[in-house]
Amino acid sequence: MNLLASTAQTGSTVSPVQVAELVAQACPAADYRGKKVLLIVPDATRTAPVGLMFHTLFQQIGAVTANFDILIALGTHQPMSEAAICDRLEISAAERAATYGSVRFFNHEWDNPAALRNVGTLTKADTRELSDGLFELDVPVEINRRVFDYDQVVIIGPVFPHEVVGFSGGNKYLFPGVAGPEILNFFHWLGGCVTNPMTIGNKWTPVRRVVDRVGAMVKVSKLCMAMVVRPDKSLAGLFIGTPEAAWDAAADVSRAEHIVFRDQPYHTVLSCAPKMYEDVWTAGKAMYKLEPVVADGGELIIHAPHVTEVSVTHNKTMHAIGYHCRDYFLKQWDQFKDYPWGVLAHSTHVRGIGTFENGVEKCRIKVTLATGIPREVCERINMGYRDPASIDVETYANREAEGVLLVRKAGEMLFKLSNPPAWQKGVEEAEKST
Repeated sequence: MNLLASTAQTGSTVSPVQVAELVAQACPAADYRGKKVLLIVPDATRTAPVGLMFHTLFQQIGAVTANFDILIALGTHQPMSEAAICDRLEISAAERAATYGSVRFFNHEWDNPAALRNVGTLTKADTRELSDGLFELDVPVEINRRVFDYDQVVIIGPVFPHEVVGFSGGNKYLFPGVAGPEILNFFHWLGGCVTNPMTIGNKWTPVRRVVDRVGAMVKVSKLCMAMVVRPDKSLAGLFIGTPEAAWDAAADVSRAEHIVFRDQPYHTVLSCAPKMYEDVWTAGKAMYKLEPVVADGGELIIHAPHVTEVSVTHNKTMHAIGYHCRDYFLKQWDQFKDYPWGVLAHSTHVRGIGTFENGVEKCRIKVTLATGIPREVCERINMGYRDPASIDVETYANREAEGVLLVRKAGEMLFKLSNPPAWQKGVEEAEKST
């Protein structure tokens, strides 16, 4: 099918009526009679009107399908409860029991081999090509086997600037959303080696090339509904088509909607992580999206009093390795190579750019946790500590002229410098010059 698009003008939104019209064009009920349909949707760590899309699509084709089910694209995040999935889909317990009683909910199981199917291998030649020579290894590609039980897979999710892939969305809801550990760990560490400031907010990154390559290895009928979502959860754009085409168009709108440019860096950033981020693993987005505008030697404070865990899923590993810059791991690779590479990538993204020379790590900025995690734990994992009760958020407001930035809901809007230093130029800018 051709790409279907609805883009809001400045100051307006894509309305529910427009969403229904677009969904009706993309999914004529007659085409879905007796078909089995699987919706792949994000967990609660992404702001989006997933409920609107679920309700609209169910109203359009739910009555004629043989199956209409939900698979949560967890990646390696913790599973969602039945109640939490209902909240994500914006349905009540009564609606779940009645209107949507036939809809089955599934959590992705990235660490359960029985839940996965191998769809091929990225060869040494593939990984060398896709990573611009950074890697040369064979990588098995596995995905949740449920996707092969359906006639149609529908990916529903938002597109935002992203630290690993450049912009989220499209095939990323398959990889890592419902993928196995080998491919997931490979491309996360590839993103970690390229680094967050060189990747985030750029479209054609090495990891995007990997994600689209392995997405093409999944031989099922795929339809993608890519949303561009404003902070108030209204829609700036909706694009329906193949995962590649829908993502491509949505990423252009996301670039305009989600990137805030500043003329000067800040020596202090108070980055407030909302409660949809339950641990440092997810609240790390409050660092990813702000790192580019922190001055050399400056401090970024992740303010999240509700966070009490480093990682619900990867807590043991994170406590073992701590938070460090990329070179800390690369220059001691024999010591760290057997840890999950995706966890190493998370560590580097939260700690940021730095060097490791003669056994000494020097990170470009200080990263401080103002969370419910105790001081001794913060120090053990190589992070700064602040008692969140000692922080009056309002004292950070309206002080940008002093070099102090307050971001009240961090994690989705990307802040970049209008004239970044040379080291911060992203891969897309480099591509334009070649």
